[in-house]
Amino acid sequence: MGVVVDKSLDCKLAAIHADPHGCREFILADAKDADMAFGIGSAGLSPESHPGELRYKTLADYREQIRAISRQGIVDIMLMSGSTNHALTIEERLFDHSHVTPAVRANDTTDVHIARGSVYATEPARPFRSLSLDHAMCGHLDCAPEERTLGANLGLYSVTFNNDLTLDLATLERFHQFREEAERKGFRYFLEVFDPNRPGAVDPAILPHYLNDMIARMLAGVGPAGRPQFLKIVYHGPKAMEELVRYDPHLVVGILGGSAGTTRDAFQMLADAQKHGARVALYGRKINTAENQLAFIQFLRLIVDGVIGPVEAVKAYHAVLGKLGIRAHRPLEDDLRLQSQAMSYGGTSSSVVVPPKAEPAPLACACHAPKEAQPVITIEKPHSKNGFPTKPDGHPDFARMDVTQRLAYHRKRLGLGVS
Repeated sequence: MGVVVDKSLDCKLAAIHADPHGCREFILADAKDADMAFGIGSAGLSPESHPGELRYKTLADYREQIRAISRQGIVDIMLMSGSTNHALTIEERLFDHSHVTPAVRANDTTDVHIARGSVYATEPARPFRSLSLDHAMCGHLDCAPEERTLGANLGLYSVTFNNDLTLDLATLERFHQFREEAERKGFRYFLEVFDPNRPGAVDPAILPHYLNDMIARMLAGVGPAGRPQFLKIVYHGPKAMEELVRYDPHLVVGILGGSAGTTRDAFQMLADAQKHGARVALYGRKINTAENQLAFIQFLRLIVDGVIGPVEAVKAYHAVLGKLGIRAHRPLEDDLRLQSQAMSYGGTSSSVVVPPKAEPAPLACACHAPKEAQPVITIEKPHSKNGFPTKPDGHPDFARMDVTQRLAYHRKRLGLGVS
């Protein structure tokens, strides 16, 4: 039977809903479910490959990276395929003593069927689900009630609207069936809404607002027990993000990472999305293709904690790679370039120091502290003169609060006491 441990995801969601406008808690997830999309190539290229040779890492390599990132303790969610969840969550008990929440890809629509030589992803998406919720929760069909805590009770459910009545109606009907089964079995989910994969489905100028309307419309008839924990959507810039967040502050909005891009792309999109209302980020390829995944994740956390801006984070990340003796994929000058034009950008500066040894970057919610050794990054921050750093107007300055202060502040505000 699994060991019950408080999860940082639950802590952060409670804080966000308690103060949707003022709370700075941010949820980070690593999407290691690519084997349900890319197959053999999901783990990435093997460092053992040679020029002219295409060799991929193995499934064992992929799972070992999942172990390392989970033990690092900086992400809040580890998203996996059903088979990896069975191996690591149910059999290995990787998450029993961890604040990290295991999650599974609950469905795999045809637009993520990306086999070499295939054309499935170019055709309008059809709903499909290979996962059994019982398998995710206990490892076999027809779980007994007491077995449902053995595995994952959180999943990603994905929909793709193509502005086609027949296709979209089928998508909504399958979503309805999933919600009913999930509620009966006590399985939580977060909702991924992809952009249309049918060319010309919606005018690009109105696409972000079409998606916002579809999200609001599809959830309007869903009661609290059947609603998603949060959303995962493409970041289409400040206007679309602010429109959705303003419409319903309790609809926690997250962004998906998309293609790898430059390190600046990854860091800037995270900072901009958070600035305009996002409270979750799920990065898959951006993490999996990083030169050092643990260091990359540390900088994601430092950015959302308001410690460092995107530009300086890229520079500091390259400095860490240099300290570790790891060759960067591209020169710093190239890695500072933006390849995406969807956002308005702006960075801040901080003083960055990379000493030989120090404690890793803290968790925003601090439900548990990371235990595992990892690349070391520390950031110089202004010192607070009182228990809770404040702005000139007297309001709490969450950007300057450290982990202990932030946790104590929210516990006090929520009437939970300080522990």
